[in-house]
Amino acid sequence: MITKPKGTIDILPADSGKWHFIENTARETARLYNLREIRTPNFEHTELFLRGVGETTDIVNKEMYTFTDKGGRSVTLKPEGTAGVARAYVENGLANEPKPLKMYYITPVYRYERPQAGRLREHRQFGVEIYGAANPSIDAETIMIARDTLKRLGIESAALNINSVGCPDCRKAYHETLRAYLKERLPQMCPTCNERFEKNPLRILDCKSPGCAGITANAPHITDYLCEPCKGHFDGVKKILDIYGVQYKVNPYIVRGLDYYNRTVFEFVADSERAQGTICGGGRYDRLVGDVGGSPEPAVGFGMGIERLINIMEAEGLLFDTAAKIDAYLVRADDSAAETIYKMAAEFRAQERNIEFDHLNRSVKAQFKAADKLGAEYAVVVGADELRSGAAKVKNLKTGKETAVPIQEACDYVCGSFMDDFLKEEYDEEEYAEMDDKQKIVYGKIKRTEKILEKVREAYRNIYFRKNKDK
Repeated sequence: MITKPKGTIDILPADSGKWHFIENTARETARLYNLREIRTPNFEHTELFLRGVGETTDIVNKEMYTFTDKGGRSVTLKPEGTAGVARAYVENGLANEPKPLKMYYITPVYRYERPQAGRLREHRQFGVEIYGAANPSIDAETIMIARDTLKRLGIESAALNINSVGCPDCRKAYHETLRAYLKERLPQMCPTCNERFEKNPLRILDCKSPGCAGITANAPHITDYLCEPCKGHFDGVKKILDIYGVQYKVNPYIVRGLDYYNRTVFEFVADSERAQGTICGGGRYDRLVGDVGGSPEPAVGFGMGIERLINIMEAEGLLFDTAAKIDAYLVRADDSAAETIYKMAAEFRAQERNIEFDHLNRSVKAQFKAADKLGAEYAVVVGADELRSGAAKVKNLKTGKETAVPIQEACDYVCGSFMDDFLKEEYDEEEYAEMDDKQKIVYGKIKRTEKILEKVREAYRNIYFRKNKDK
């Protein structure tokens, strides 16, 4: 038997609803903040990550899936989303778009690392990238996008940690101070930290080794060495977060694991009895566009691992409504009803109803069992007897009530029943009792109309985008 590669998972039909729920929530949050989707290749030239992510990072040194293609070119499966977006920004002239340019993506990423809970060798990320704004307000808004996504998913336990890693000017003085503190302690630190000592001592603060973390716990804080512009920017971010009413902790040990960050960095960390660990991380990277060949452009963003979100949500007891459910199951009592069932299926689906019918020539009893397993709310039975009488049997599988309905009206009857249930949820008993049949029809179409309007809005947004792109 051929098995899946280590560090990957199969997202099975019974579980795919979890991913849909998170992805749809992320997309809806992105819409509210006027972000548009960008999609970049799943592999890029290796040079992009060497220049963009940084040669001293664990990702570049240890974790990239790099290979030589048949043309002799070195290519790498994307280990993160930001560098590819920066390349696309430069290559496609997106600097000419109105600023700030707000983008998001949902993408697979690949890292050769030890598989662990919520972090696989192939995992998926929701990411946000915003270009063209240096104001602290966009840093705060980026944090708000991440926070609102988590809140919409029901994750209330995530604590926000923020820091500033300054700019090259103020980091230079801090590096000297940090090296002076660490120099005599290096023999007690891990080999990786010893390697980082000369190349990028700031990364030592990111070491998860207990021994190294104990030493860096008393290290000087970078926030005490910020230049005036960086200090003013960080104060601005904190002030706006205060205005938004967002609780946060200044954590001077957050540096993030990628070399392109400057000034603001942040993490959302799950901190409850049932779930712990970083859920989301991001920050500002004003030099990245210049590093990949473009003109320097202020930018800020974050990445959020979807598998880790699922683990957190399950640990917190947040329920996913992923059970397979259909609106109705069309039961064919015998072969004489086949043509009627096909036509009826098309009619239900034209009314945007999720239905199923038998393709395996099963008995009526077996078809009812299939309807039950699929979570059908109604069963519509048609056979020779029903064709002779002209009336189908419509059974409410929740209540067991069975009603004879003219075959040509069966679809409207079932759809009307769903509308009736909707009305009972939206109005109290007295209001519902006062409605006549016409009012029920009108009010019952509200739900369907809302869905249609949302589709029209989405189509309009797509048309508007294409028109402006053509200009």
